[in-house]
Amino acid sequence: MIDNLEYNTEREHLIIPEYGRHLQKMINHAKTRETKEEREKLAKAIISVMGNLQPHLRDVPDFQHKLWDQLFIMSNFELDVESPFPKPSKEVLSERPDPLKYPQNHPKYRFYGNNIKTMIDVANTWEEGELKEALVYTIANHMKKCFLNWNKDTVEDMVIYDHLYELSNGKIDLRNSDEDLSDSSSLLRSKGKYNKKKKNSNRSRKRH
Repeated sequence: MIDNLEYNTEREHLIIPEYGRHLQKMINHAKTRETKEEREKLAKAIISVMGNLQPHLRDVPDFQHKLWDQLFIMSNFELDVESPFPKPSKEVLSERPDPLKYPQNHPKYRFYGNNIKTMIDVANTWEEGELKEALVYTIANHMKKCFLNWNKDTVEDMVIYDHLYELSNGKIDLRNSDEDLSDSSSLLRSKGKYNKKKKNSNRSRKRH
């Protein structure tokens, strides 16, 4: 009896493990059938089983198309049956994706983070008006908070306005503004509350 034990290390590699080994064996069996009619009958039965195993995919657009693609992938593209959808290409599937474009860094003002530049670029696309003004001051306040997180001290609003002017390529100019940004002490206080809350949360997790 022990001689008949099957170890995972000796078993066939599962291409899509989520479906389990029995479904993989069904697909391997379908590949061995001599007539196309029998293979297609088995393929449709396998698709039905796959659908029952992945009920959360029923609301996904092209649900059936996804299942048929997975069937061909699990058969190593060797199952000779007709599909109601275009068959996936093994060559396309094995292609490496294009390298991701990492966000451009701004070492001079690294403490603001990369998202600030994105927010500024978005603000530059908005039409002049109250909404854009509100967004610009929100960005400026966030920049001040980031600066304080890095510097842990006070900072004059004019410093933030100068940095904002530079990062926006001169398109956002608050240097002559009469409106003040949030007070440094209130920003530091909100940061302290956040850190205290985070510490308490970590302690609670450790107890459990």
